[in-house]
Amino acid sequence: MSSTQITALVIILLYMAATVTLGLFVSKRKKSKEAVESNDDFLMAGKSLGPLVLAGTLFAANTGGASTTGIATNVYSYGLSACWYVIASGIGFILVSFIAPYFRKAQANTVPEIINKRYGKASHIFTAFTSIAALFMATGAQIIATASIINVVTGLEFKVAAIITTVVVIVYTMVGGFKSVTAANLMHVLFITVGMTVAMFIMVNNDAVGGFGALFERAKAITGNADGNLDLLSMTKIGIPTIFGYIAMYFMTFPTGQEIVQTYCSAKDGKSAKLGSVIAGVVSAAYAIVPAIIGLLAYVCIDGYALGGAQKNALAEATIRFAPPVVAGIVLAAIVAATMSSASGNMIGTATMFTNDVFRPYINKGVHDDKKEVWISRVTMVVVGLVGLGVALSAQNIINVMMGAFALRSAGPFAAFICGIFYRNVTQRAGFISIVTGTIVAAIWIYGFNTPWGLSAMVPGGIAAFAVIFAVSAIDRKNGVKPAPEIEFSEQV
Repeated sequence: MSSTQITALVIILLYMAATVTLGLFVSKRKKSKEAVESNDDFLMAGKSLGPLVLAGTLFAANTGGASTTGIATNVYSYGLSACWYVIASGIGFILVSFIAPYFRKAQANTVPEIINKRYGKASHIFTAFTSIAALFMATGAQIIATASIINVVTGLEFKVAAIITTVVVIVYTMVGGFKSVTAANLMHVLFITVGMTVAMFIMVNNDAVGGFGALFERAKAITGNADGNLDLLSMTKIGIPTIFGYIAMYFMTFPTGQEIVQTYCSAKDGKSAKLGSVIAGVVSAAYAIVPAIIGLLAYVCIDGYALGGAQKNALAEATIRFAPPVVAGIVLAAIVAATMSSASGNMIGTATMFTNDVFRPYINKGVHDDKKEVWISRVTMVVVGLVGLGVALSAQNIINVMMGAFALRSAGPFAAFICGIFYRNVTQRAGFISIVTGTIVAAIWIYGFNTPWGLSAMVPGGIAAFAVIFAVSAIDRKNGVKPAPEIEFSEQV
């Protein structure tokens, strides 16, 4: 390895060690204050998150491999418009802020639990297992992203890097629970936003680049000589349908993704949930251009790089070539931060759903036992990490894995969730049929039709789910079936 690679590896390992240390510190501090830790304290941070901590946790949970290395890679295909993938997530957070207080006021901890309040046992079980399966896949995707960066930059074998990543995430998540994750997420957000932004400016002002003006002029020259195949500075090449598809995807997946919903449910009140969501949206939209600029650096300033087409290691290559060793290590640690925070959120989310929606109601016969549930939660986290590692070692395409996970967890439950809150006349049967229909349509769209026009599977899946829930509800009411009992919200604001 070169001196830059060695320095980068040392910084990444130090960052991982700091993450584990922080988790151990938070866990020890909690135990010194509390005689008995409740499962709500362990998995929901005692429902005490203020808007800033909540915003940081939302941002960190959503910003993973696709939002960093994925954007840099896609600059070749879509120019700077590749950053719409993350800008759309910011818009999604702002849109969801209008319903964010309902998560907290529903007095629930999971998406399936909210579904259960309106639609009953069948919908509860189906949503729980599809959501858990989705988070297994999503955890694997983040392990792929982290291990790939370590592999490319340091030369460490992918399998070894994946195992190290999995162990670190399991340890700091399992030991400290959601409080340690939220504490670590504040550190992650600092590295992701401030660290990568400062590094971007340093890289652009490298003598080999010459500043933003020179970078954009060279990008124009490459674009002009590419016979129309490239438009590296375009902010619209990705296409309006794709942009709206991204926004729809995030608007549908945030209210049905457990790692996001869990954060909203952990807010100290509804106002904190709403404000935190808005802050996360603004930070996400502002951050989006950073990995795109770093990707542009690779395709424009590395001789012959663009001739090879889209390069999955564009961000890492640009960092190694144009950043000083310490700065390169910070950038790569920031990517590791993004992917680790997403993986830990997935583990916490899966543990919460399993204990709340499977273990307590169906295995432990409805008996609430904090000591036993905390133990079950920790075991679940280990299982999620190991299954995620298996996914990472068998499937290398992070985008395919993530889109499959999104389709599983969101296309079906979204319509049921929205109607469960705002539509008085929905029936239990309609909710269940809608959830199943939306999930099946999304799966066919991805695996049967291969995602035509680049449109997210959650759009056709969501449309089908809404059509079914309204149609079946109307038929049920016509046949004398009463609407499902409405969810009782607390008066908390």
